[in-house]
Amino acid sequence: MGVVVDDFDPAVDEDVQLLKKTVYREKIVVLKRQQHDPASFLELGRRLGTPEAYYEPIYHHPDVPEVFVSANADDDGRRIGVPKTGRFWHSDYQFMARPFDITLIYPRVVPSTNRGTLFIDLARAYDLLSPALRQAVAATTAVHSVRRFFKIRPEDVYRPIGEVLAEVDARTPPVRRPTVFTHPQTGERVLYLSEGFTEAIEDADGAPRPDLLTELLTATGQLDATFTHPAIHLQTFDVGDLLIWDNRSLVHRAVHSDTPEPAVSWRVTVHEPIGG
Repeated sequence: MGVVVDDFDPAVDEDVQLLKKTVYREKIVVLKRQQHDPASFLELGRRLGTPEAYYEPIYHHPDVPEVFVSANADDDGRRIGVPKTGRFWHSDYQFMARPFDITLIYPRVVPSTNRGTLFIDLARAYDLLSPALRQAVAATTAVHSVRRFFKIRPEDVYRPIGEVLAEVDARTPPVRRPTVFTHPQTGERVLYLSEGFTEAIEDADGAPRPDLLTELLTATGQLDATFTHPAIHLQTFDVGDLLIWDNRSLVHRAVHSDTPEPAVSWRVTVHEPIGG
């Protein structure tokens, strides 16, 4: 899974159009030797779709709010972004009514050890399901919510947890969508669920199927605490690399160093035009 690209020029239309096709074909693209400030990074995102700022402002870059910042280091004494994001299997905005189509990550400060992102291709996972599991998952609905991994904001300190959860549920209520969907760009069938955001699977009558959810998460490798499941792909990166992936068919999980080394990355997430 994935391809490495040298000599990509974000100013060349032909390169950008080929990049988009390659993302959907190869799932992950690593662009080498990229040089971007927040504005030019966002501009690349705009050339691939419609960027959207993350709904919680604490993640925003102070100069370009559409750039999401994951950082455990200060920038000239300023705290920017949120540390150690995404340490669980998920698809970006899976808990929202409209998930993102493409994710772009630009590492700015990279630790010397335990760096990278883990991926699982859920289109491939669906193809590898046993006939019995395929039959069991047909006509089911997955329920997704941010509740379990919502990060407490600075203004939430000393607030009752019930009050915070009520606010989370009001702002991002659980969403329901088919557990298996047809990818709008590739035509693949995708098993759309994650360990981080999928709270339940319901059958055609609305009854929960916790056994089925556990079985599917196990089959896809998302419950493997050793990360040795054959479906799991580790994508490493260096400073100057820019990672782009198909957010609708992959789940991913950040790898964070256990050492106190600084780590900073920027993210832009984009929507394809509806019906595009």
